[in-house]
Amino acid sequence: MSGADTRPRPPRDARHAWARLRRAGAPRPSRSNLLAMVLGVVLGFAIIAQVRQTSVEGLENLREDELVRIFADVDQDGDRLSSEIRDLQTSLELLESRTTGEEEAQRAARDRLEALSILAGTAPAAGPGIILRIDDPQKQLDGTALLDAVEELRGAGAEAIQVGDVRVVATTWFGGSDGALTVSGAEVRPPYVITAIGDANTLAGAMQIPGGVTASVRRVGAEAEVQIRTRVVVDALLTVKAPQYARPVPTNP
Repeated sequence: MSGADTRPRPPRDARHAWARLRRAGAPRPSRSNLLAMVLGVVLGFAIIAQVRQTSVEGLENLREDELVRIFADVDQDGDRLSSEIRDLQTSLELLESRTTGEEEAQRAARDRLEALSILAGTAPAAGPGIILRIDDPQKQLDGTALLDAVEELRGAGAEAIQVGDVRVVATTWFGGSDGALTVSGAEVRPPYVITAIGDANTLAGAMQIPGGVTASVRRVGAEAEVQIRTRVVVDALLTVKAPQYARPVPTNP
């Protein structure tokens, strides 16, 4: 008949054989498979339990009183460490304060020593100031003229003074006459050169006031010239000698 399937079919026994092969190849739950699954689950729980036990370091097995004691010890250790930190901070602050104080004291001592060395004439000095030059061709001046000039300079704020090659200090004295003057026993000859450090304009004004040093030396035929300088050097030095009679007075604590 037309339209009928005329393809040959396999025998019935062959179809049964192919069905058995498909069932054999398909995965089927077995006792061994189930045992493997159970073992995998148990192993996973064991790993999780071990991690938890490691994280608490065995604390879960301790009694309550033992846990309380451990926590108390931890608190005490924390308090002790905090106290040590405070002590160390206090020590650090004290050391910093002492270091700062010592540095300030040393700096103040150095500044004081430098100032006293300049005043005592044992250290050279430099700074703004003036140079006073006095020409006395007729040799009419005496030691009083130089003393007056030095006193005027001191009054005007001179911080260091030098006459010729002689440093002027508290014990300096002047003498001589007729062009052979002396400064603390050292002879100086005209032209007399006085170098002073201080406010240059103030020092120069002190030398040129009416009736002052310049006017006085001119009255006896001498000439005075004042030079204002941004930097002059006073480098004549003295050797400090121990006082023979004077002694320091102790201060009350």
